[in-house]
Amino acid sequence: MPLGNLTSQFFANVCLNELDQFVKHKLKAKYYIRYVDDFVILHNNRKILEEYKEKISDFLKTIKLGLHHDKSKIISLSKGTSLLGYRAFYYHKLLRKSNLSKSYRKISEKIELVKGGLLNYTSLLDSVNGWFGYAMWADTYKLRKDLMKEIDGVSN
Repeated sequence: MPLGNLTSQFFANVCLNELDQFVKHKLKAKYYIRYVDDFVILHNNRKILEEYKEKISDFLKTIKLGLHHDKSKIISLSKGTSLLGYRAFYYHKLLRKSNLSKSYRKISEKIELVKGGLLNYTSLLDSVNGWFGYAMWADTYKLRKDLMKEIDGVSN
């Protein structure tokens, strides 16, 4: 099943409901966040997180799943954690650099299409507003403001 397919997201949520119940009711993890197949557990005690990781790994084997070896890490929140296209820190959230550069490249291409008369300004604004809907959940006020200045220059 292709990644990103709505069916795969649905089945991930159905299958991982058992994980949710395990983490909430058996481990009693207070700060557990899951979106489709990405999840984070926050705790101030590293030993407890290591125990959680081991118990979750064992539990997932019972439903024929496993943790990704490269992505399953215990890190300090002061270093930030990557989740859902954001880099989350204790007091703020940033966009991941890879997402930011990809978005900038796409928006720049659309700006050039508008300048060349191959795309109308409204279509550009629709794309940018869609991206703003995602970006606004991170600390991006200045970034969005600067981008709007650039786009306003295209319409004049």
